[in-house]
Amino acid sequence: MKYGALTLAIKNKSILFLSVGALMGLTTATTVNAEVKVIELTQTGCQFLEPEGIDHGFQPSSAEDCKSINSKNGGDRLARVAPLTLEPGKYIFRVTNPDVPYGLGFWLRGTGVERVILPSVSGGGLSKGTTQDYEIELKPGEYVYSCPLNPTPDYPIIVKG
Repeated sequence: MKYGALTLAIKNKSILFLSVGALMGLTTATTVNAEVKVIELTQTGCQFLEPEGIDHGFQPSSAEDCKSINSKNGGDRLARVAPLTLEPGKYIFRVTNPDVPYGLGFWLRGTGVERVILPSVSGGGLSKGTTQDYEIELKPGEYVYSCPLNPTPDYPIIVKG
C-alpha cells in the first residue's frame, strides 16, 4: 500500500505532510508551513504500516499478543526496514489508530548514549478510530520510534544536518 503526499494552502502558508514508504526507500513530502513538517503514520496491530510497507494483518487483543508476535518475527521484519532520513527541524508525527481495539501510544527518542541529549516525545490515549499529533524539534542524530502500549519494533530515524 502506498501513501501519497497532500499539500494544503492556508492563509498563504504551505503545510508539509510526509508519508513514509521506507520499505522501498520512498518518502513523499508536502509543506504545511515553512517551519513544520508533518509525518503521517498508521498504527495497526503490533506494527506501523509505513516503514514495513505492508499490513501483516495481526489481530491482537492485548499488548501481550504483540509481545509474542514480535518476539517471533519482529527482528526479521525490522531488518527489511530502511531508516527514515530527515533533516533537522520541527516535525509533527501524526499517528492514526484505525482499528486496534485498545489504547495506543507513540514514543520517539534518541538511541545509544545520545538518548540523554536528543529530544524525545511520547504520549498515549490513541483509541480506535482516532488520530493524534506528537510535536518535536529533531536535532542531528539517530532515533527510533515505537509504541510501548501496542508493542511494535523500534523503527529507525536518522536526522542529518
